[in-house]
Amino acid sequence: MPGSTGNGAVMRSTLRQQIAEALRDEVLAGRLQPGQEFTVKEIAEQYGVSATPVREALVDLSAQGLLDADQHRGFRVHEYSAEDFRGMIEARGLVVEGMFLALSQGRPDAVRPDDPRAASVVAGVRRRGEEAQRAAAAGDLTVLIGYDLRFWRELGACFGNPYLADFLNRLRVQTWVCAVQHLRRLPDLRGALWAGHTELVDALIAGDHAAARAILAAYNAHSLALIERLASR
Repeated sequence: MPGSTGNGAVMRSTLRQQIAEALRDEVLAGRLQPGQEFTVKEIAEQYGVSATPVREALVDLSAQGLLDADQHRGFRVHEYSAEDFRGMIEARGLVVEGMFLALSQGRPDAVRPDDPRAASVVAGVRRRGEEAQRAAAAGDLTVLIGYDLRFWRELGACFGNPYLADFLNRLRVQTWVCAVQHLRRLPDLRGALWAGHTELVDALIAGDHAAARAILAAYNAHSLALIERLASR
């Protein structure tokens, strides 16, 4: 029946996404190490599912730059260098600058300070930022990554360009995957992680784009210096 075929495709697509997200979280948590190899069969057995959605999920993660595909040996977690991180920071800055440009041009779907939606949207973004800051202060990297990604995904949506927001989210995931490979070496991350989320929100709400740009520039410089220092050890 046509309906059952469609439902099967939807279920497989959902399973594919769930597996991709679970494996991404494994990489971000450091449970899948850089260079670690695995096969479609191993992952399928681990999650108790068929090989097809697993293979599709692994291909998706390879396209995002999180995994490397080897025709004969399966897949392995991509190993990033400090130079890779520098390139990501540069790309991330260019995307955010594009968002500022879209905001300054008055895109009709951007959330501006005088927008009726602003209060509820900002409240949600601020909550994510506050949680991210608490996790950063505690040195809890796993919790920080989760809230930080949600913070930027919701903040990015405020700029009114979904394509830039989606690209920024993918870049931030890659940046975290790269950073985690170095940050996990530190026994104590308290005080070492950026925690300027609410400060950035305040600058944007005030319409002070110069201050927001300065906050982001300091953030990027801090992140780059930290990862380059860890990578040189």
